[in-house]
Formats: sequence, C-alpha cells, structure tokens
Amino acid sequence: MTCALTYDLVVSWDAELTALTTCIAGPLFTRPEPRQAFADLVRALLADVPRKNSWQLADHIGHTTAHRFEHLLDRAKWDVNALRDEVRSYVIAHLGRADGVLIADDTSAIKKGQMSVGVADQYCGLTGQVENCQVMPMLTYASEAGQAFVNRRLYLPEAGAGDPQRRARAGVPEHVAFRTKPQLVIDMLAEELAAGTPFRYLCADTGYGRDPHLRAFCHERALGYVLAVPVDLPLVAVRGGVEPAGHVLDRLLALGRAGIGERRSCGTGTKGLRVYDWTALAVTVAGQAPAPGYVHTLLIRRSVSAPTEVEFFLAHVPAGTPVPGLIDAAGMRWKIEENNEHGKDLLGLTSYQVRKWTPWHRHVTIAMLALAFLAVMRAALSADADEAAGEGKDRSLLETPAG
Repeated sequence: MTCALTYDLVVSWDAELTALTTCIAGPLFTRPEPRQAFADLVRALLADVPRKNSWQLADHIGHTTAHRFEHLLDRAKWDVNALRDEVRSYVIAHLGRADGVLIADDTSAIKKGQMSVGVADQYCGLTGQVENCQVMPMLTYASEAGQAFVNRRLYLPEAGAGDPQRRARAGVPEHVAFRTKPQLVIDMLAEELAAGTPFRYLCADTGYGRDPHLRAFCHERALGYVLAVPVDLPLVAVRGGVEPAGHVLDRLLALGRAGIGERRSCGTGTKGLRVYDWTALAVTVAGQAPAPGYVHTLLIRRSVSAPTEVEFFLAHVPAGTPVPGLIDAAGMRWKIEENNEHGKDLLGLTSYQVRKWTPWHRHVTIAMLALAFLAVMRAALSADADEAAGEGKDRSLLETPAG
C-alpha cells in the first residue's frame, strides 16, 4: 500500500527541508550569505534540473550568476567534515537500527581532462573498463527503514598522490597520503565506530572482500561482516594444506544436488524477489583467525536460471548466528548501488565542475545531504502507508459481524 501524495504533504516536505538546512547551517557558517547559498544549493540539487552544474543550479534557484555557489564550494570558510557528521546524525536518527548494515562500494565520475583532483586512467565500475575518471569509495547505511550515504572518500592514484605539482594544483592537504581503496574504507569504518553508528555487519563486493587488511581490521575489533570474496580465497582444507574457496563448491557438486543447499530469497529487487540456491559451511581462512567468540562461514550463492553463475561470501559472525540473517545481509549490498544511481541521476552527485580537493568534498557531501533528505522522507511516507494499512485492517476486523 502507498500513501497518496497531496498538496499538504508536499508543503510539509518543503517545511521539513527548510528546517533541516536551517538547523545545519546555523553552527556551520558564521555569515548569513553562505547559510543562504547552502540552503539554496540543497534545494536546487533536489529540483528537476537537467544538468546539475553550478550555473544551471543557480539559474533554477534564481541567482543571476553561479558566483554564490562557487564561493560556497571553494573559498567560503566552513568545515565539510562537520557537515558529513550532520548527515550521518540525520540518517541514523531516522533510519538507524541495531541490525543495520554499512555497505562499502566505489562510484566513478568520468572526466575529459587531466586537471581534476584524483583523475587518472583507472578502472571505472560504471563501464567495467579503464577510463579517465575519478573513483570515490562511499559508505552507505542501510536498514529496513531505508538507506543513504554516511561517508565518502576520494581515491588518489599513487602516481598523482606522489606528484607535488599535481597535489599543489588540486589543493590536496599535506597530511593526505596515498591510501588504497580498502584502506580508505578502513578509515571510514574507524570514523563510524568513533561516531557510534549502530550496525551489525559490514557488506561489500569482492574488491573489498578480498583485502586481508580490511578483514583483519574487523577481526581485531570484533566487527561482523558479510563480504563477497573471490573464488581463490585461501581456506584451510579438511585434510590439511590450503585450498581455494572454489574447490569447496567442486566437492559439493560431486555430491549431487542434495549437497547444494536450499533455495532462498535475499531480498526484493526491481523485478521482485531475488531467489538463489544457497549453501553455508563453516570454514577456516588461511592465516586469519576470527575474533574470539566469532566464526567464519562461507556462503555459496548459485543462480537458479544459470547455475554456473556462482558468487562466494565470507561471513564473520558470532558463533551460533542463524544463516538466514547472513543471506539477508548478503542481499543488502545492492542498496548502495541504488544510492549511487539516485545520487548521480537525480541529485548531481558526479555532475560537478569543480577540480580541487575542497570543492569536491563540499559538493559531494551536500549531495549526500540531499539524498539523505529524500531517504528520510521516503521512510516517513512508507511508515504512514503501513500505519494506514494497519488501521484499515483493525477497522475491518471491528466491523466484521460477531459470530
């Protein structure tokens, strides 16, 4: 059941947005001009503007030039990490749940020139090939209420990170050193732990699941995870030695269909329930012990329609954790892809024309706030619809004749 959109509802959203930007802008800016420019930019990003660069956003909001937005993103004095913290607090206040998950993934921005900070010929997840692009590791918070970005990093390729001229031209701070993408996710995880973000599992694709340092960080801090891992993940074999995860599947297949597990859904996608054949086995990862009281479980997911399409997940969870919850967590990973899609297509997440370090972080974080606002309004709409459905059910029961 969906809640009908009404004029009063849309007006209430407008009031909510004004209250949100006013509350955040108050302590963030010392002058009224950047406060207003900030509120205007958030509102413009949420509007139906074809190309969300500063000039078109300014034109939509009624500014004669883009100078106010350009000043806000570049020269104005304000703390973008304080805004990031406000975005996180807003998301957790409305979407936070004890069983929520953090999801790590990259998004990419394809560029034409070589002047933008972090741009290089590198793998682009958007096209699946090497492109001249920027790569942005992002962290999404997801629960049954909804999902939104809560943290972000810009990946600096090693060559650019070590080039003093490029760093100076892009305004990269001196303390920023080269970090791999998994290391950037570790940095963000540390920030979420310090902020008290409530989550049960970290979820990510194979690019992160294969990294032993990220897994070790979780083991050292007793953090649960359900990470996609490569077929060659080294496991301790039953008879000693080391074998790749793929050999486990080979042995199961040799047992016949009875050894392939059971058919379960891992959530709802755009085409309905996403159903796969799943197998779960206790495993020992070579050279990496779990946290005390935790175990490693290997999940094997096979496509129903194309059984040769197989994906492996490694779970690090407290002993005795039921497997269905791990399958649900494995299915949550796609939610960050939805954030990436909405952020780019609706909110101009990568439509910026900024080239330097500070403007990049400011634009992306303001876009994160716009996405968080949409996620919270959507969650409230769903809650209202569920409440209305419940009331309708109660009324129908009460109106049913006795006997």
